[in-house]
Amino acid sequence: MLRKDLDIIHNWIAPKTRVLDLGCGDGALLQRLGREKQVSGYGLEIDPEQIQRCVERGVNVVEQNLDQGLGNFGDHSFDTVVMTQALQTLRFPHLVVDEMLRVGRECIITFPNFGQWKARWHLAFSGRMPVSDLLPYEWYDTPNIHFCTFRDFEVLCRQHNWQILHRQVVSESTTAGLLKDFLPNLFGETAIYHLTR
Repeated sequence: MLRKDLDIIHNWIAPKTRVLDLGCGDGALLQRLGREKQVSGYGLEIDPEQIQRCVERGVNVVEQNLDQGLGNFGDHSFDTVVMTQALQTLRFPHLVVDEMLRVGRECIITFPNFGQWKARWHLAFSGRMPVSDLLPYEWYDTPNIHFCTFRDFEVLCRQHNWQILHRQVVSESTTAGLLKDFLPNLFGETAIYHLTR
């Protein structure tokens, strides 16, 4: 069973297309896309254990640090470039999104919403950076170096003239799930954006 965001991404990707998955983890999304939609593609990953899992799944994977760019891929080499839960870990996220839209005709990005009410509540009442299932790190050992909210990301999209094709907000909580469509920046846990130029 895939995470909610990966399930939505699966639905947004057309059959028989070419996909590049940045920070592909264990390759579960690419494996499912290949099996159910005859999608072909590659995953990029930096963690040796995750690369091994990709190989075991039969997923084509390349060891590559996203902060070093995508210069080894030509313009429009893929129909869709995907990056899930990695935007906030990049040194220059805006440059990577530019590269995603150079390499692919479209891109799909997911990231945690640091403006979500639980994070705000925790910070306001404990005076400490939040630690949760979604953000399971202490401030001193987190891979997250750029904290952003849905609003922050949409401002970035406008500044770079990236067109938002679809936006979906997901939340694991039932209560927040009902409110996330009305106040996504407050109740949404994970943002999913489908972009093009």
